[in-house]
Amino acid sequence: MSCPNSVQIRRLETPSNREIEGLSDVLRDCVEGGASVGFMVPLTGSKTEAYWRSVLESATRGERVVLLAEEATGAIVGTVQVIWAQFENQPHRADVAKMLVHRRARRQGIGAALLAAAEHCALSADRTLLVLDTASSDAERLYVRRGWQRVGTVPGYALWPAGGFCSTTIFFKELRRGPSRTAAPDQPGNLPQFDNGGRPMRRIKSRKRGEERRGSITGSTWRYRIQGLRSSYARSR
Repeated sequence: MSCPNSVQIRRLETPSNREIEGLSDVLRDCVEGGASVGFMVPLTGSKTEAYWRSVLESATRGERVVLLAEEATGAIVGTVQVIWAQFENQPHRADVAKMLVHRRARRQGIGAALLAAAEHCALSADRTLLVLDTASSDAERLYVRRGWQRVGTVPGYALWPAGGFCSTTIFFKELRRGPSRTAAPDQPGNLPQFDNGGRPMRRIKSRKRGEERRGSITGSTWRYRIQGLRSSYARSR
């Protein structure tokens, strides 16, 4: 199946059955592809659905944020979670977890866009220290490119989906708040655009007065669009 022409990164607020099915499909595909993300094969539909319903209940309680990468057709091809620290002595910290991209949609910049959106979401909530762990060498390269610091590797931390021990590598990132041009970025849908390398982008206007190019801001909804390896936005300087 061909890669998507455009993808929107958005925050999931009130999940529908279609969205739960889409998230379950992404999780199942990643696990069947060998990702060590807490599940073993065979992974049943009932188990994935129960997991996502529990996650979304947690999001409803304000314990985490769930972000989606969604094609123009409505198909969900990726997701990531930002989990707020559970203890009162860590009000500045959050965990980034379950960053998943469907195998058919990889190497298109979706992972970088999800990670950048997760960082933006955390900073909007005044979380300036993020922590994550991964068993994926591809993910490690992405985190390094995005400025995450490698702490170290824990051997035999978990099992691969088909069995056998795997290690995990821990990363952290300290976020710095810069000048912002967006209003209420922590509100649903107010996520900035990012290019394929996870760099923020600004909207531009066409030569016709007052007319914005395709893919720029519409109302309060920020959209990130992937068009091959090029974007309809100009990079921020």
